[in-house]
Amino acid sequence: MSLPIYLVLSLLLAYPTYRLLRIGRRHPRMPPGPPTVPILGNALQIPTTGLGKMFKVWADKYGPIYSLTIGPTNMVVLCDRKAVNYLLDKKGSIYSDRPFNYVSNYVTHGDHLTLESQGASWREKRMVVTRNLNPKSLDEKHWKIQEAEAVIFMNNLLKEPEKIFDYARLYTVSVASTLIYGQRVANLESYWFKNFYELMDLWLETQEPGANPPIDEFPILKYLPGRWKKRADKCRKMMDDMWDKARNIVNERRARGDKRDCFIDMKIDEYSEKGYPMSEHAFNNLFGELLEAGADTTANQILTLILAFAKYPQIQKKAQAEIDVVCGTQRAPLFSDFDKLPYINCIVKEGMRWRPTASTGLPHLCVQDDEYEGMLIPKGSMVFVGIWAMNHDESRYPNHNVFDPDRYLNHPKLANEYAVSPDYNNRDHYGYGAGRRQCPGVHLAERNMWRIASKLLWAFDISEMVDPVTGQVEHLDENAYSSAILLCPLPFKVKVVPRSKEHLACIERELGSALEFLEPWKPAPLY
Repeated sequence: MSLPIYLVLSLLLAYPTYRLLRIGRRHPRMPPGPPTVPILGNALQIPTTGLGKMFKVWADKYGPIYSLTIGPTNMVVLCDRKAVNYLLDKKGSIYSDRPFNYVSNYVTHGDHLTLESQGASWREKRMVVTRNLNPKSLDEKHWKIQEAEAVIFMNNLLKEPEKIFDYARLYTVSVASTLIYGQRVANLESYWFKNFYELMDLWLETQEPGANPPIDEFPILKYLPGRWKKRADKCRKMMDDMWDKARNIVNERRARGDKRDCFIDMKIDEYSEKGYPMSEHAFNNLFGELLEAGADTTANQILTLILAFAKYPQIQKKAQAEIDVVCGTQRAPLFSDFDKLPYINCIVKEGMRWRPTASTGLPHLCVQDDEYEGMLIPKGSMVFVGIWAMNHDESRYPNHNVFDPDRYLNHPKLANEYAVSPDYNNRDHYGYGAGRRQCPGVHLAERNMWRIASKLLWAFDISEMVDPVTGQVEHLDENAYSSAILLCPLPFKVKVVPRSKEHLACIERELGSALEFLEPWKPAPLY
């Protein structure tokens, strides 16, 4: 009698063991990829930082469409233009959701437009963005704020050129804060400058792939103590405090009868009449996220351009020659000069290609089983766009590590026009992502970058620093970037000199009118 019992027990144990050992294995019909190990899959191969560049390494080895597994979770990485267009654009209905992320959900309480699943809340929030940051609103109304802040940025450089890194970040956060909260950020000592970027640095570190245990694949790991948990707790508190304080400042201002022309005031008036379609926390987080998206990512790309100007002086000279024909010395470029200054657009595009701030983008979620050219993409798979890998494809971009705006001489339009074009082979770059989840702030970002690039090039000569003792050039490291989920140049210094007395006089002459124009959005006391 003992033998049948032994066989039954063996079979009962063998099946769950067999099922357990199959976790982490790649389905044979999925795209190829790195070898897996039982249970963990490719988890041990995911780098703690620099995933965007690793995506390129794997693409070069396994092909432009490959897959990874982390425990029971499948990941498909697309480094192929045709595949991105077919799956994320044409079949967006099944590739536009987001996978659940325990840590990000914990930090934000689930209230984050970029990360949350599709639904009524997501659609309402997305509508707030598109209604306020569309080209018509930006070019007919909001452009004046961008222009005035750009004038202040250039005057700040006249006084403290060594702080160009900080002033570039101040420009983007002040533009975004003025549009969103009705309050500009006046200086580097502002709460809105120091605390905002402190929060952003921690938030991006918290989201970095590999920075946290694979909790979504192995939920039991969320009970493990560690630095990741302390970091998530700190980020959650900082974020709640920041956006609650922002709302309180608005409420205090409005209570004094000071209503301002800005996004949050318009929505408070609208929702107070019709009813709020979301919780107070979700509302506060929405406008905080708009500040996050409008300031941090654009600042990263502007800093990349400044770094490139110093490293590639011949490009700077070529751009200045084009600008001088159109603007002379008596006025700085305006966005209305866009068609007359095509090389500036090329420079902006090359910055987005050369050092894309979002090197992997955020994962899309495939909501049903699908196929692409005979390869299986199972339901529940995370689908990434290999932005860095595609932007550094040697076959399309020879000498891809070199900053060369000439690559885009045949791309005269703004990035959003190429992003929605069916001609995927002619797309300029993938810096804003793809599909229905591509960055909704693209219009503001493009205009901010174009304005600052053109004005800096018109006004200043930017070069690498020279050691005053040795006379040797202090060469910048064009690979010195942060390792968070969004790439940003590490702090650097460059030499900034006005191009002539006429340029200097023009910069100073415009300051008074810029400050006067921005007076209605003056900072609240102590902020």
